[in-house]
Amino acid sequence: MKLINRSLLFLFLVIGTLFRAEEIPEAPAPPGGGGGGVGPGSISSPIDMYVYILAVVAILFMVYFARKNQKKII
Repeated sequence: MKLINRSLLFLFLVIGTLFRAEEIPEAPAPPGGGGGGVGPGSISSPIDMYVYILAVVAILFMVYFARKNQKKII
């Protein structure tokens, strides 16, 4: 029964992810017409530096709690 539940959960997770996926929107035309001649021509992703810091903190928390639980079991 556990295998069936986990399989269904995984299936719903994958289906939900695919339904929520969106295509990258097309870049708006520059104001005033013309195509411009410089630059890569697309909008970069709005990722700030704090995302990397949060990822490192999350990994540190996982290691901390894994070691804490490992000491309890032994």
